[in-house]
Amino acid sequence: MKEIRIGLVGAGWMGKAHTNSFVNALLNFGPESGKPVFEVVSDVSTEAAEQACKQLGYSRWTTDWQEVVQDEKVDIVDIATPNAFHYEVAKAALENGKHVYCEKPLTLSAEQSTELAELAKQKGVVNYVGYNNVMNPANAYIKDLIESGKLGQIIGFSGTYAQDSLLDPSLPITWRHINKYSGSGALGDLGSHLLSVSQFLLGNIESVNTLAKTVIKKRPASPGSTELADVENDDLIAILAEYENGAIGTISSSRVAAGRKNYLTYEIQGTEGTVYYSLERMNEVNVYFTSDDSADRGFRTVFLGPDHKGYSAFYPAAGIAIGYNDMKVLEANELLSAVSKGTPYTCDFEFGAQIDQTVSAILESAAQKSWITVKNKGGVIA
Repeated sequence: MKEIRIGLVGAGWMGKAHTNSFVNALLNFGPESGKPVFEVVSDVSTEAAEQACKQLGYSRWTTDWQEVVQDEKVDIVDIATPNAFHYEVAKAALENGKHVYCEKPLTLSAEQSTELAELAKQKGVVNYVGYNNVMNPANAYIKDLIESGKLGQIIGFSGTYAQDSLLDPSLPITWRHINKYSGSGALGDLGSHLLSVSQFLLGNIESVNTLAKTVIKKRPASPGSTELADVENDDLIAILAEYENGAIGTISSSRVAAGRKNYLTYEIQGTEGTVYYSLERMNEVNVYFTSDDSADRGFRTVFLGPDHKGYSAFYPAAGIAIGYNDMKVLEANELLSAVSKGTPYTCDFEFGAQIDQTVSAILESAAQKSWITVKNKGGVIA
């Protein structure tokens, strides 16, 4: 059993989620993929770092993330900071020869993400971006349906990721509303998850045409403040897309959608069938096949079970719902296995950089209100 030592940068909610996932990866999959050892945790807040050290079981803590990326005892640098700090920490970690686990998005720009992908390739280290929805067993099943040809030629993708988490105009400005910290609004925070699933299932998007809107243009500058500050990015975005494989897509995202809590949903239409999925009904996949007898033809519900990749690590029988944290557990296990055994994985920095290329084209399209071609298709430029 190989010990894999973790250095966590960022002790907030996501840092705790990552740590919990490593623990449960060991419990659910056993030590074959490696045993995570929590070496050091870093946060700009002394209180947060010290508390995380005690609660999460790290050996020590620091307020200087540079100590983490330079520590000879650390194998994986786990980046769970706000978006704006991903690039600097990831680059330093790679330059120190560390494996890197970075929460999504990889960076705030396509150029920086491509740079990191190229550097990771040069260093020959494991480089993983936390697009956890890709690890959903439902998506693995749907990808099998597509690649087996059961849906025929794929002609359409329609998806949305909507929440009402920022519908209340009295909620104050946070880093999510400021472009230099977040890069974009609903697109980067929510829509990028949908883009990751779309890219995993259908491949790269070739061109986009976009409309974006800021619904709540000003918010309190701080909790309880009467002073208002400008919201710099999108509350709502709608995208018309053309894929490299010829399919047409309609993709949208909103953080002000009344009544929607975690509404990541999509439908993929083929010439011989259609598949529909919603994260709010995470354990169910709805499929339709034209090959069924016409008297019986209709959508059927497939419940996730041990026959679907990843599910059996949690439950021995079908129909028992897994959740968000379970996708993170699958992600953590795939990362540990890649480090300890060199096994393949999907969400590397090249995958993340391609998403950021798409995001960049979408933002440019929204600004120009015109069709924009996605640059550097296929990921890293050789």
